Amino acid sequence: MGQNDDDKPNTISRREFVKGAGASAAALGGVASVTSDAARAQQNPYQVPEEWDLEADVVVIGSGPTGLPAAIRARDAGASVIIVEANYDVGGHGLMNGGTIQLGGGTKLQKKYGIEDSPDTMFRDLTDWSVVETNGMPDYRFNDRAVQRALADNSAAAFDFMEENGVRFEDIPPSTEGAHATGISAPRAHEVTWNGIQGAEGPRGGGGTGIYRTLEVSARDKGVRFLLNYHMDVIFRESPNGGRVLGVQAGYTPRFLPGESTPMKSFHSKGNVDLTQPHVTVKAKQAIVIGTGGSTGNVNFRRIFDPRITEVYQLAAGPYSDQDASGEMAAMAIGASLWGTANQSLERNGYLRKRPIIGCQYTYLYYTPDSILFPFVRASGLRVRSWDSLVLVNQVGKRFYNEEAGSWPYGTHHGFLDPYVQGDWRNARRIKYDPQNFLDAALAPNEGSEPPDYAAGPVWAIFDADAVPRERWDLSPPATDPLYFFSDQTLAGLAKKIKANPYQKPDMPPANLEATIERYNGFVDAGSDPDFERPNLKYKLEKPPFYAAWATPVVHDCYTGLRINMQCQVMDMHGQVIQGLYCGGESAGGSSQHGQGRCVTQGYIAGGHAVKEPSWG
Repeated sequence: MGQNDDDKPNTISRREFVKGAGASAAALGGVASVTSDAARAQQNPYQVPEEWDLEADVVVIGSGPTGLPAAIRARDAGASVIIVEANYDVGGHGLMNGGTIQLGGGTKLQKKYGIEDSPDTMFRDLTDWSVVETNGMPDYRFNDRAVQRALADNSAAAFDFMEENGVRFEDIPPSTEGAHATGISAPRAHEVTWNGIQGAEGPRGGGGTGIYRTLEVSARDKGVRFLLNYHMDVIFRESPNGGRVLGVQAGYTPRFLPGESTPMKSFHSKGNVDLTQPHVTVKAKQAIVIGTGGSTGNVNFRRIFDPRITEVYQLAAGPYSDQDASGEMAAMAIGASLWGTANQSLERNGYLRKRPIIGCQYTYLYYTPDSILFPFVRASGLRVRSWDSLVLVNQVGKRFYNEEAGSWPYGTHHGFLDPYVQGDWRNARRIKYDPQNFLDAALAPNEGSEPPDYAAGPVWAIFDADAVPRERWDLSPPATDPLYFFSDQTLAGLAKKIKANPYQKPDMPPANLEATIERYNGFVDAGSDPDFERPNLKYKLEKPPFYAAWATPVVHDCYTGLRINMQCQVMDMHGQVIQGLYCGGESAGGSSQHGQGRCVTQGYIAGGHAVKEPSWG
């Protein structure tokens, strides 16, 4: 079913959808009779329904970088497909993409511009034990070899698949832009052409709109159906720890704009299955594909791998892409295994970041007021052009590290080592060892840390009135959020106001902040910083009013997830395949790559294999 050309909303009620089942059987695989909500309330949530509300050959959970390719590939093979999406819109974490996607193994553009790459070269890159970052973290050593082999073998095909479905790539040589842990032998970053459709970040959107809005249009035109505003909660299996998967249950999760009483509608609203029942069951006659985006938005789940990452650290894609571990937890409830946890625990290159956006809760992107998400994020934040004018303090008003230091190393890529010899033990000798401790220092317990977590608490950027014109800032809302940005004529008054922030647990002692700034100003006069060896001491902080802006590191990439094999089939704790269950992207374990090349490629793989499963209904 393609998009309608008329102006009528292509949304239907639950009753109309069931009534029209015969007409849409080709797209949906038919619809069984509806189970009443009262009857379902009496059921065990893991009890397989006797009747299903909806059904399709392949059910995809999540409409982002893994879900969309999986759905399209399955539909191309003739399967009926329903995508179940918790959000009010399509694209997931992919809409935050910066404009490049990492693909290799001999793509069309690599060949055109004389870049030597092959599946074998890419595989050896992504499993090279000898490569370490400047802090000693091995980029590829803990990758699942089979998963990397499948990525290398299918990466170039995934590029062709994206082009066939309308994604446009700039006709320029692949680069290293945004390439983190994507291999050293060849540049693999392919730049996407923006398609002019609005994304989560504003009217132009991020680079991801050129990928995922385009794939969304292709999916709809080919007959993929979208069940929006439904969060997948349960995966049904023949028995709790045996047999094939049968379908899912999803709960109604509408999102509302502040002050509104009706749910938000998708940017592309036509063709959606528009239901408003508390729960819906969806039968998967052949397979289920999990593409729910990882677990970095689930505080308790992410702390399995790093106990330091408490609730104070906000999600980079929030509040658009929840990354709530729902796919992982639903699969684990029926026996699936986690995998590749070392990549998440060993300070992988992008799971926590220092960002140059301050004064707002969600510090990953610079959201503009005309963004469709702005009512949720509330503020754009202030772009830091230079850290020269700022001092960073912890929750008790003390400096903790060199403010100009960046995040942990972001990962190796082409040009990182020269020369580079795959698998050569000398590679580690060729890096300049430079331990990066800014984030470790920011995460460390301090005087305000309290049991049981002894969390480090927020990080605050302190600056004075002279910094504002230097940075060309407009401090008024909506640039800043009143709960994440404070000002006062005195440092003592500023310290007291910070307690209004919901994540600032202890009172910031005014004497601490005053002493910190006095000491720092003395370093500026002396021209050296004996505490943290900050190299650039240009400006004292002495002209009121004084300001405090939220500058807490943000959580981003997920590098662990469910165990999968080369076909992206999910595996259990005994190393056996769970029949009919697939997974890819940030919800799958075994990969260390930043970026969405692995997500798209695994969606491509999963969709191709899901349709080969025997139908049970």
